[in-house]
Amino acid sequence: MNDTDIVEAVRAAFEAQFGASPTATAVAPGRVNLIGGHVDYNGGIVLPAAIDRATAVAARPRDDDRIRVHSVSLDQGVEASVGDERGGWAAYVVGTATVLAGEVDERVGADLVIGGDMIMGAGLSSSAALEMAVGGALNAVHDLGLTPEALADVGWRAENEEVGMACGIMDQFASALGRADHVLRIDCRSREVEHIPFDGDRARLLVVDTNVSHQLTESGFNDRVQECHDATARLDALLGKRVRTLRDVTPEEVAAHAEDLEPPLARRGRHVTTEMQRVRSAAEALAAGDVARVGSLMRQSHRSLRDDYEVSCAELNAVVDILGEKPGVLGCRMVGGGWGGSVAALVDPDVTEAVSAAVEQEYRERTGIDPGVYVFETADGLRIVD
Repeated sequence: MNDTDIVEAVRAAFEAQFGASPTATAVAPGRVNLIGGHVDYNGGIVLPAAIDRATAVAARPRDDDRIRVHSVSLDQGVEASVGDERGGWAAYVVGTATVLAGEVDERVGADLVIGGDMIMGAGLSSSAALEMAVGGALNAVHDLGLTPEALADVGWRAENEEVGMACGIMDQFASALGRADHVLRIDCRSREVEHIPFDGDRARLLVVDTNVSHQLTESGFNDRVQECHDATARLDALLGKRVRTLRDVTPEEVAAHAEDLEPPLARRGRHVTTEMQRVRSAAEALAAGDVARVGSLMRQSHRSLRDDYEVSCAELNAVVDILGEKPGVLGCRMVGGGWGGSVAALVDPDVTEAVSAAVEQEYRERTGIDPGVYVFETADGLRIVD
């Protein structure tokens, strides 16, 4: 669906649910990270693109601190006060409202309806899209005046403080600040954002959803974050220099002290430090229009995520293997937190349709699972429709 379709649908659902018209609708996209896996919470640089799948939230303000929210896709509703603890999908909604209320020191109660065409559980940051759409809608209906960057920070804090996911800022910033026909270069330490042109005539963005779902809080995601913190502390003591995050360490320094680290910590450090080098190289290649070089770096990234960071799984590896055999596939890698989700690939536009059909058939034959196969366009970030 396009923006017009999802906005009209969520507005109609709002009127049916609450018997009144919404006063604003926010639309926030998902994202695909071309390269930079698991480096955002290590203060690294990432290269995501916002995509043309989005969450829409229609809103009408209330004069109290109640949040009444209905999800069209789940056909579920929740009513809570700002500050209440909620589980499941409602934690992202109420959590965002809670952090926002604390940020502006005002009541942000509202009636909300959530819709859109986001793909859930595929590693495309549906949670960040929801946080950005909720935050954007509340910001609009209460005329709070927060910038997209400030709203991204609200969403990031909500996911960390209210949901319990120790994520970095990439997903929220990509959803808030995306731009059509561009990839974002986000420095997760300085929070500087650069938009690098992306030519869809040179390569198409193909995403294969393994349809193996994951719940990051219940998986090893937070364990990986802790392992990076542990490796940082150990290297800070070993190197005799200030090490705030693994961004401050080189692959050579990790290799030199590998025997002084527990084997898992050495592997985690090796992935993060080499991935940061790959991201810098990919940003330069992308700016030069060298998509073949970007694809090669994506392949290296997947091997590192699989072997050193150990966040891949059989289904993700199967997709990567299938795509790797196909002429015209410039490169591919797992995206998202891991242990399921999706693989992103850069594909020659002339063979994208054939590659899509082949990977769908061969993945089904290997795993017995029907994949989701999508060709995405890059898209604008958070936008408000009054």
